[in-house]
Amino acid sequence: MTELLSGIRVLDLTNVLAGPYCAYQLALLGADVIKVEAPQGGDLARQLGASPELNEAGMGASFLAQNAGKRSVVLDLKQEADRERFLDLVATADALVENFRPGVMERLGLGHASLKEVRPSLVYCAISGFGQTGPMRDNPAYDQIIQGLSGIMSITGTPETAPLRVGYPVADTLGGLVGAFAITAALVKQKTSGEGAFLDVSMLECTLSALGWPVSNYLTADVEPQPMGNENMTAAPSGTFRTGDGLLNIAANKQEQFITLCRLIGLPELALDLRFAERETRKRNRAVLKVLIEDALASAPAAAWEEKLNRAGVPAGRVLTIPQVLEEQQVTLRDMTTRFDGVPGMDRPLTVVRGGFMVDGVAPLPVRPPPGLGEHMDEVFSDLPPRAQTRLRAKNGSRAKNGARA
Repeated sequence: MTELLSGIRVLDLTNVLAGPYCAYQLALLGADVIKVEAPQGGDLARQLGASPELNEAGMGASFLAQNAGKRSVVLDLKQEADRERFLDLVATADALVENFRPGVMERLGLGHASLKEVRPSLVYCAISGFGQTGPMRDNPAYDQIIQGLSGIMSITGTPETAPLRVGYPVADTLGGLVGAFAITAALVKQKTSGEGAFLDVSMLECTLSALGWPVSNYLTADVEPQPMGNENMTAAPSGTFRTGDGLLNIAANKQEQFITLCRLIGLPELALDLRFAERETRKRNRAVLKVLIEDALASAPAAAWEEKLNRAGVPAGRVLTIPQVLEEQQVTLRDMTTRFDGVPGMDRPLTVVRGGFMVDGVAPLPVRPPPGLGEHMDEVFSDLPPRAQTRLRAKNGSRAKNGARA
């Protein structure tokens, strides 16, 4: 783990994916992330994943993916005593992230305005499907709902198969990344001015923002994006090609790359053919060009072409499965994963994936495995500073006096 956020405490009240992924990035950067879970099962992701046994143990594969490095406490925020304990934690926190539907925290008496009274400098991040305002704010939102509403599905697949869902929860993941980015930016302001912030993160807006190119083509060129399968709308030949063994992505997006590609596959004359001589003519004749290139690529496997093309400056890469990419030296040599043994609730070693960055040449790996539900109750609450403990005792004493007067 790196120490860029060392000394920062983050309260993670999130469930399933977008919020936990957001808080996981902060944990990888060195923040002390305390996961506040409900006692009745905790994060729903504890019950999700491909292993029924792990789901039953409350350590589902979906939970394990993005909760390493965190500590877990259990609090029932509907109960006054636990709300008081939670406020005691808030008094020590720099940031809080939640992904409830808008209004849930306010109904608990724990909305941003209330928590600001306890911790004026708090950075409060609310991740939701549609944001805190607007006609859809109260709608439930899962990744697939956002994929459909955002336009992603309309341009995913081929003209014959679209609309298709992207094969992983991309909208949730984007929401988590944007949340982590916004929190770290707000923490800079907090440390320089002492001011907190309320961050309203909308998964729909995060996804639309990431659709910058297709959205821009519509807004500025009045061209409605269409599904193109594995082809690249901006260039040709740029897409997925069959080889003698396996599929190969080639992105010959520049003129010099196309000329080099033609030479390497033994068809230098293609670069002189009027149908393919320029970017726009290649785009108009991409189907014919693809057939000619694939016929030439059939003479060798994808791996051989990948090496040959890249060495000559033509971007190329095999189409790999998840197991295959995890075995690639490019992944293993840069410590993309880390392993934990003896994780409570598991009868096997656990390997988790880190974030997509390194800091000063060091891979930011989590220092502790994903926590069992409520595993760190004693550790967290015994470490609270005196001011927080005093605040809690004062509130308890005040309630006792009021009860005596009644």
